[in-house]
Order: sequence, then structure tokens, then C-alpha cells
Amino acid sequence: MGTEQEPVTASVPRPRSRPRGHTDGSRLLHRAGAVSARLTERPVSLYAAAVLRIGYGLLYLVFLLREFPHRDEIWGPGAAWTPALAKQLLDQTEWASILTLSDSRAYFEVCYALAVVTSALFMLGWRTRAVSVLFAVVVSSFHARSIFMTDGGDNLILLMTVYLVFTACGRRWSLDARRARLRASRDSAPKRPADSRGTGLSGQLGDARKTLVTVLHNCGMFVIAAQICILYGSAGLYKVQGAVWGNGTALHYVLNLDLFRPWPALSLMADGHVMLIAVVGYLTVLLQVAFPFVLFGRLKYPVLTLLLGMHIGIAVLMGLPLFSGAMIIADAAFLPDRFYQSLGRLWRRTARLAVSPEPGSSGEGTAIVPAQPGPAVVQRTG
Repeated sequence: MGTEQEPVTASVPRPRSRPRGHTDGSRLLHRAGAVSARLTERPVSLYAAAVLRIGYGLLYLVFLLREFPHRDEIWGPGAAWTPALAKQLLDQTEWASILTLSDSRAYFEVCYALAVVTSALFMLGWRTRAVSVLFAVVVSSFHARSIFMTDGGDNLILLMTVYLVFTACGRRWSLDARRARLRASRDSAPKRPADSRGTGLSGQLGDARKTLVTVLHNCGMFVIAAQICILYGSAGLYKVQGAVWGNGTALHYVLNLDLFRPWPALSLMADGHVMLIAVVGYLTVLLQVAFPFVLFGRLKYPVLTLLLGMHIGIAVLMGLPLFSGAMIIADAAFLPDRFYQSLGRLWRRTARLAVSPEPGSSGEGTAIVPAQPGPAVVQRTG
């Protein structure tokens, strides 16, 4: 007697759905890995760092040359704030200045000459890694020598020079970059195999050094950007608390201060437009408060343009070119590298057009006109 067996259907296990927390955790880990790779593998904003180096080096060089006739009254032994008073203040603040190491006039003149040379070399990007440290020492020493004669522009330059020490600001538009290109073009010999260098101790040390330089540069540029955001945000929030900024009369009082009126007639003419002064005051507060929130979109370009106009107005109407120049250079850190690359291509194209000879002149211009056939020679036969 046979028995019929019912077919047994094997139950296929359904795929378990991943918990939402697990998915979110994987996404966070992926983002963290992407951020870590971006921080350690490739230096960012190399052209912006070069612009900061050139800008602050040139600005401080012009500042030292501008104050050359008054150098002794500001920082030298004949200053009203004597070296003895400066030493007492530095002992309290635990700061240091190379200008207070000696009261000799010859020593001060040597320090001033070295400061001018250091600013020029930093601007040109010669041995930038070492010169950047010397430039930071120079700026901090002159800043600490007569600290009561400084303003917001001096403070910003001091901070930026310290931050630029940690960046690779000599990779672009510098004598170091030019020397590296020439060395690479001269080196036509075949390189050693990768295994002879990459697996050895020297190769590992080279990779570690490259990673360390990249991390320091990226962190330095991030700190620079954060410093500028804090500066604008705190300035805007501080203005919001004031009654004169709230009723639109702050710029009226600024334009009537004798201390900040290099051209009184121009200040009076600007003060005559009451409605325009009020609108500019409100726009100034709005730009400063909104600046940290518009950096990741296209709105930052018109904001940077308006801030450029604001700083030019401060330099002209209030007579603060050092402060305005320091702020304009700092704002340049937020422009992408493709912007500066396009400027470089435009500059090279303009230079080529400027040096190329006109058609019809001697040189390459004669090649534009095609050669004309000569007269036909008729031979007679007799």
C-alpha cells in the first residue's frame, strides 16, 4: 500500500531590512571617510593661499615704506612709547619683540631693513616655508613694539601671517613654483622604479611628509575662512545691538568725526544724501550678518562684490587704507581656484597680444601676407 506524500515547499527566507540606524551610520561613516580623504589627499585653495601671500606681503611692504620717514617715532628708540615701557608691557602680556632686544639705533635700522627685505621675499615667494616664519616674526614684533598705535587692520594682518605659516602658500605664483617647474623641465633622466623608493624608509617618510603638509595647509585655510566668518558675523551682531545702526544714523556720525575725515568736503557731500546713507548702513549690517551663511552658494559672489565696494568706501571716506586692504585680501580667500586660473589665462593671453607685432611690420607679421608671384620671363626664340 503506497502512501502519497504532499509536496514540501521550502520556505525562502526574506531579506532582512536593515535598520534605519544602521543605514544612517554607514552614511555618516562614508561622509567621514570622504572628508578625511579630502583633508589628507589634496591641498585645497592653493591659488587663494598664493593671493593671500602676495597681498599681505605687498601690503606690509608698502606700509613699511610709507612709514619710513616716521619709523623712529613709531617703533624706534625715539618713540614716545619708549623701549623701557614696551618691555614692561611685554613682560605683563608674555609677548616678545625683536625690536626690544637692544636700544641701539643701528640695531633698529638693521631690523627695519630686514623687515622690508623679508616682506618683499614673502610677497615673491622665495623659500616660502622659511620666509613665512620670518615674516610672522617681523609682523608680530612691530605690532608688539607699539601696540597702542594699531587698529583692526593690524590685528587682522597679524592673525593672517601666523595662519599662513601652516599653509603651502608658495605652491602657486611664486619663485619657488617657477624653480620647481624649471627643475622638472631639466630633469629628463628616467626616474627610479617605484618599488625602490616607495617601499623603503625614505619613501614612507616622503609620503608622511606630503600628508602632513597637506593636512596643515587644509587646516590653515579652514582656520582663515573661519576667522573671517567670525569677524564679519561678530561685527554685524555688534552693530545690531546699537541704536544708531537701528535707526540708520550711524554713518552720519561716522562721516562727521574729525579723526576719520581725510577729505572733509567729500564727507560732507556724502552726508548730504540722507536716504542713501541710511540704506548703506542697513545694507552693511545685512551683509556682515549674512556673510557666513552665503558661502556655499552662488549668492556669495554678489556679496563679495558689495563688500569690496564697502571696503573701498571705508578706505576713501574714512582714511583707513590698511584696514580696507587687509579685509579685501582676506575676502579673496573665498574665491575658487578656477577663478584665479581664468585670470591667469586672461593675463597670458593679454601679454601675448601685447608683445605680438602688428601685421606688415618686421618679424612674424610679414608671414601673414602671402608671397606674390614675380613677373613672367618671356624667352625669345630666333
